[in-house]
Amino acid sequence: MGWDVFMDLFHSTVYFLLCETLVVFIGTSSAFIKVPLSVIHGIKGEPLVLLVEYTFPTEGQNIQGNWQLRRANNTMHLVTFRDNLPIHDMAMESINKFSLHPPNASLLINKLEDSDDGEYTIQVNVKYKDLVKSQNKTIRVTVNVPVSKPAVHMEPASAAVEDVDNVTMTCSVEFGTRVAYQWLLGGSPIPANPRYTFSEDHRKLVISLAKKGDIGKYICVASNLVSKMWSEPTQLNVFYGPYHVKVNSDIELKVRQVFTVNAGETILFHCSADSNPPNSYVWIHKVNNMTKEIMTGPHFVVNSGEITLTNEYMCCAYNNVTKKQDETQFTVIVANLGNGKEKLAQKAGFVSPLAVITTLSIITIVFMLFVFLWQRCHPKKVIKQMYTRPLMEQKRPHLSGHEDATDDFGIYEFIAIPGTSEPTRVSNRSLSNLDSVHGPNSHTTIYEVIRHVPEASSTAPVK
Repeated sequence: MGWDVFMDLFHSTVYFLLCETLVVFIGTSSAFIKVPLSVIHGIKGEPLVLLVEYTFPTEGQNIQGNWQLRRANNTMHLVTFRDNLPIHDMAMESINKFSLHPPNASLLINKLEDSDDGEYTIQVNVKYKDLVKSQNKTIRVTVNVPVSKPAVHMEPASAAVEDVDNVTMTCSVEFGTRVAYQWLLGGSPIPANPRYTFSEDHRKLVISLAKKGDIGKYICVASNLVSKMWSEPTQLNVFYGPYHVKVNSDIELKVRQVFTVNAGETILFHCSADSNPPNSYVWIHKVNNMTKEIMTGPHFVVNSGEITLTNEYMCCAYNNVTKKQDETQFTVIVANLGNGKEKLAQKAGFVSPLAVITTLSIITIVFMLFVFLWQRCHPKKVIKQMYTRPLMEQKRPHLSGHEDATDDFGIYEFIAIPGTSEPTRVSNRSLSNLDSVHGPNSHTTIYEVIRHVPEASSTAPVK
């Protein structure tokens, strides 16, 4: 019995604390109800829930409220509830259509109709003791019909003539509400162009004076708040040209519009131009400032043995739909090239080998000059040349003929020149063996030759 009393006392205490907390919360809070979405886009024929959330504990609380629908011209009462339980008015038509969605005061619309488009307002009143708090929240609901696949109607239906016809494309859908339209060309939005004009809702596209660049596949994209659909590509064809008329041949000797042929040869010329539809071609021979039509069609055959040495021709391209034409002129020169034809045709090819030969020659000359300078100025050879003759002879002018032997009389010794090595006396050794004594990587010491001349009293011959 004591345990039951304790639990009742505990529950009462908790309930009291919750109620006091609710009083403080309602008295100080600016919002005790909230709606996750203030705008909801519904689909016609499908159910829709308008969510409402309480921000305070609702168990055991005295809560009352109602839902209303406000349209452009009237306001309609939908549901009245108390403690999350609906109170239906049997006279209301909305009993079966609108209901509360547990566990709170959220509203369920069983099946959306066009008439359900509008603003839904919930009013909630919370009372505790003598304190009453009331708040309103509004949700905007749109009722939408998904768009159907759009269709494009184009005028003219076949093809437009460049610089003559305007093209009009109109996009339409069978179903859909609040439809927005967009045009694509080649899968990308149509770029800004002063010749492109759109209607206010973008359903219609007008292309003024169609051009070759307008050719392509156009797609209309229809969308609304709940769906998006693409039309089938509509191909726009434009008749244009001719542009860029040119003449080609299978002969190799061509400089710009001058063809050089060997006497007796037969040459095939081909005329082409950018045009839609394909052009008709006429070949004209110009002689003495007079023109003569000689052939029709894109191909022209010339027998060089039947024409003069220099001949001027013209290819004329004509578009039967656009009524435009263009032309180009070329010259045929007949020459007795013989075997020189191949040489002339390959003349440009000799430039490259000549350049290679010249480059190799320059490299060879530079290399030979480098080797010559290396041999002349190599340090080992210079040292060797220095010691193949006496030092005093290097310092005095050269005498022609045979000098007196008495001039060479004396005693010679070699003294190392002070430097990186210590002075060392060496015996009188032939320097001609310098290369054999010192290897290529051995250290080389430079010596000075000193001559000692005996006094006059001792210069008598020795017996």
